[in-house]
This record gives sequence, structure tokens and C-alpha cells, in this order.
Amino acid sequence: MTTRNRIIALAGLFQAVKLVQAIAHGNSRDDAAIEVCLAGVINTDPESTDTVFGDIAGLRTGLETLAVQLGTSRTSRDMDITRHVITVLYLERKLRHKQEMLKQIRAGIDKASQQVEFFSLLHPSVIASLADCYAGTISTLQPRIIINGEQAILGNPENQNLIRALLLAAIRAAVLWHQSGGGRLTLLFKRKALLAAADRLLEETRYRH
Repeated sequence: MTTRNRIIALAGLFQAVKLVQAIAHGNSRDDAAIEVCLAGVINTDPESTDTVFGDIAGLRTGLETLAVQLGTSRTSRDMDITRHVITVLYLERKLRHKQEMLKQIRAGIDKASQQVEFFSLLHPSVIASLADCYAGTISTLQPRIIINGEQAILGNPENQNLIRALLLAAIRAAVLWHQSGGGRLTLLFKRKALLAAADRLLEETRYRH
């Protein structure tokens, strides 16, 4: 239950939410960062927290976002990202008590995993399967995650699928956060320790490039 494990989980969560925001606003797609998030969903039986998302360097976007959101400069923080992260953590707590829904999610992930044997993680069929999994389960819980962005972009079915798949990845990271000992009060009372750990991991990613 190390701080490192918690930071990896949080970085996965912040990365997924940041990517959702980027897609919704029509920013350029970061396929490498998206693939890392989706790999975290498919990797249901990792050897360790370090290997859930593959190489730590793949979480650079999440670590940078996390550092800004936990940093001392309030003006640098993005309230949309904060709101989405809080909602995801709340939904993950609700999900823990819904065994049938958890089985449905596992079945949906298994289906996507089988597709990955034939297609890439970013193949539209794989993304659609993960999106369907999210839409049929977590999306039915309250409160729903409301994504702000450009309507023409949000109305595009491919973008909708990608956003839903990434929200499933955010939930996966929230599960990992809980499994690593993270809780509601951890973000509030251990902000400095988390920020220091995030900075250390960012340094690690620099050495790996």
C-alpha cells in the first residue's frame, strides 16, 4: 500500500480525465496516452501496480496533470478536471456494492480483451466494446458524468465511444486507487506527500525517455 502505488493509480485517473477533456474540446489526439489508459482496463491481472499501465513513462500526461491539480497555485487548477475526478471516485465507491454490475463489466472487458488478440487496442471495434461496457453499466449510475465541450465533436459516435472507453479507464484507475489504500481523505490530508511522490515519478519518466 505504498504512496507510489497510489500515485500510479491517481495518474491513470487524471490522465483518462484529461484525455476526455482534450477530445471533447477538439484538441489533437494523444494516441500513446490513450493506449496506456485502455491497457490499464484490459490488464485485469497485473503482476504489480507498476505494470498495470505498462511503462511509467506512459503516464506522463497524468502525472503532469496531477502535479498541477495538487499544486499550490489555485489559478492553475482546472475545476472541470477536479469535478470529474471527484465524481469518478464517488461512482467507484457505489460500484463496489453492485456485484451484478461488476460481473457485467468484467464480461465486457473480457470481450474487448478477446478482440485485442486480433486488433490493436485503439481499433474502433475494441473501443466500441469498452464504450458499450461503460454505457450499459456505470453510465446508469447517478450522478452521471457530464462532459463539457463542442457539441459537434460530442455528437460524433467515434468520439462518444472513445470518451466512454476512457471514462471506463478512469473507473479502473479509481478501483486501483482504492486497492492501494487511497480514500476520500487521502487527497485532502496527504496532498504534500502525494505531490512529492508525483514529482519523483515524473523524474523517473524523464530518465526513461
